[in-house]
Amino acid sequence: MLNWGNSMTEMFAYEFIQRAFVAGIFIAILASISGTFIVLKRYSLMSETLAHSALVGVAVGLVAGYNPLWVAVIVAVLSAWLIEYLRSNFSLYSDSILSIILSGSLALAVVIVSLGGAFNNSLFSYLFGSILSVSNEDVVTIAIVGTPALALLLLFSKELYFITYDEEVAKTSGIKVKLLNFLLVTVVAIIIALSIRVVGSLLIGALMVIPTSAALQYRVGFKNTILISLFFALFSVVFGMSLSFYFSLPSGATIVLTVISLFILSLIVNKK
Repeated sequence: MLNWGNSMTEMFAYEFIQRAFVAGIFIAILASISGTFIVLKRYSLMSETLAHSALVGVAVGLVAGYNPLWVAVIVAVLSAWLIEYLRSNFSLYSDSILSIILSGSLALAVVIVSLGGAFNNSLFSYLFGSILSVSNEDVVTIAIVGTPALALLLLFSKELYFITYDEEVAKTSGIKVKLLNFLLVTVVAIIIALSIRVVGSLLIGALMVIPTSAALQYRVGFKNTILISLFFALFSVVFGMSLSFYFSLPSGATIVLTVISLFILSLIVNKK
């Protein structure tokens, strides 16, 4: 126990670890709560699509010399609006729209970074996450942008819950379904863009979807599902980043492997 305590004390003696854990815990809260609505809405691929769109923003930021995180937020939000517009106004299946934009975004990001010569360690950290790369500016950005995003989710949680189960009934009940759908995808886009520093654009979708998928195995109702999902996400971030520190591994990979382990455990525990 003493050695474990000393190891934890040693780890938190580093300022970059303190920054990474503050950012990671905030991201875990955002991702798990928003992920609950995404999973229940059967829109899980949305997280992967917006993550690849955010990567376009990162590429533009790296090549043009702007803050990649801010550019990623802008591009992800615009992509979310485009997806929701296409889904609402054209006879296209949601999964088709998401697959097209996902592939197109990744291709565009590769072209941009290739032309700009931005294939380097900085880009690698945005792809797979890195606790070393989280700066004070990143933590401030995550807090400033993430706090109102979380507040909006909590403020309209009842309406969003209603919409996830039956949009048509929600419309007849007077709920502004289209507006709230745009609100949800906007918040999700912001959360994903903010998360890529810690988790990585290629892995953030897992942190948004898997904790909720694991929590749903317990069949305990909506509110308790959110709480279990939140616990799984927080545990995965804390344990995953600890592994990342001690074994010098990409933080996104260790976080996702941890949450997948929790998902498998949940399947086994709740097996009929």
